[in-house]
Amino acid sequence: MNVPRTFGTIADFFAERFPISKLNFRSMVQKKEVPIHRLSWAYYLGGLALFFLGVQLVTGLMLLFYYEPTVSDAHASVEYISQHVEGGALVRNIHSWGSSCMIFCVLVHMITAFAMKAFEKPREITWISGVALLFLVFGFGFTGYLLPWNQIAVNATKVGLQSIEEVGNYLPGALAEIPTRIKETIQGEATVGQATLSRFYALHVVILPLGLLSILGLHLLSIQIHGMSQGVDRPTGRTERFFPMFILKDFSLWGVVFLGFFVVALCLPFEAFFAYPLFAPYDALGSTPDGIKPEWYFFFIYYPLELLPFWLVVGLTMVVKVVLFIAPWIFRGTSRKTLRAIAVGGALYMVVMTIFGQQIYEIFKGGHS
Repeated sequence: MNVPRTFGTIADFFAERFPISKLNFRSMVQKKEVPIHRLSWAYYLGGLALFFLGVQLVTGLMLLFYYEPTVSDAHASVEYISQHVEGGALVRNIHSWGSSCMIFCVLVHMITAFAMKAFEKPREITWISGVALLFLVFGFGFTGYLLPWNQIAVNATKVGLQSIEEVGNYLPGALAEIPTRIKETIQGEATVGQATLSRFYALHVVILPLGLLSILGLHLLSIQIHGMSQGVDRPTGRTERFFPMFILKDFSLWGVVFLGFFVVALCLPFEAFFAYPLFAPYDALGSTPDGIKPEWYFFFIYYPLELLPFWLVVGLTMVVKVVLFIAPWIFRGTSRKTLRAIAVGGALYMVVMTIFGQQIYEIFKGGHS
């Protein structure tokens, strides 16, 4: 192996993705143009995801003033925020709704970026950092779910952690112990308890935000250097200036979305979609109540795990993850028409599992009972 040549190739790769000549305000802002075509609406999805991230950061910081990350006080502190802190119920509801909205925007943004072939050279790092952000956002959803320390949160977390350990049943030799050790490291003790809550709290408010902000900085820098992808096979040739026109439209959309989002958060409690006992304080001695399941954005993997062999679902999930990260090379010569078909198929699967997953589960469960 020629080490100098390998390092030279790597250096050339990054030099092309981050050219020094473009690392200036004039190139990244003043001269930046945004293509106009029938899919131009998709360019605003990344901005919406960024907007909801800002909402989460602000409301999350506000909740930190009152939240107590202990198994004895966590649920009581959440109740105190909701019932006794002025505006606390609204802030918490905004944070709960904002989590779902952020994940929804990131998912749709990823699907449309794939369909538009936004990972084409030299935008590979833009895509890879975007995939990493997607998984970090899911990490926020998983860790934040436990913090209220209620029945549905603790029991759903137990199921999620148990799934990690179960992977070991399908690994050979010493590798079979790795998933168990990962679970024990995350859990911190024999069962979900104070150590688990402390670790999830640290992940949710410190580690994941630091990771997200650093990768987000790389993602945004790459976008500003290379601009938006053409998105279509036959560009119209029409463009608009990124600054100020696109920015003003972006901010206007943020304002309209926030108005609708605020009204929903003000009028519709997030817990309204669940049975009240699921939000009662966690009782380690009590039985697991009916209705325990993860948030909607995990349904795409939750229901397949309930219906199909565990090894098959986990294996397919790992394949999809790898494919997402190396998509710029796997789909390099693929037409946008084919990519759109794949994206539509993926989107339909997500929608069907999210909306009709329970009905599908009951049909197959009833057929085998």
